[in-house]
Amino acid sequence: MINLIKTYNKLVRDKIPEIIKNNNGIPKTKILNDIEYKKELEIKLTEEINEVLNSADGEKRLEELADVLEVVKSLAELEKNTLDDIIDLANKKREKRGGFELKIYLEEVDE
Repeated sequence: MINLIKTYNKLVRDKIPEIIKNNNGIPKTKILNDIEYKKELEIKLTEEINEVLNSADGEKRLEELADVLEVVKSLAELEKNTLDDIIDLANKKREKRGGFELKIYLEEVDE
């Protein structure tokens, strides 16, 4: 029997190694330091945003948005903040500058 080794070199969710083991795989992992972790979270955020942009509407898109949210939560926690802190700040910005509900597209400003 030939062993097939797949190389990933990426940040994964905490239970992925356990899932791999349950499927008879042998994961090779390491624990990142905070600097490496931040870099990998930023890479993961880009990956997840691209998956949102490339997904169809509906359940798949919602799932990809949930993945983005999980990465955002982890980035906030790394900075000693919470998702609630981000939501509070977003609400303050919305109150001061508005949201995007009106679908306003600024073409130009004549100064």
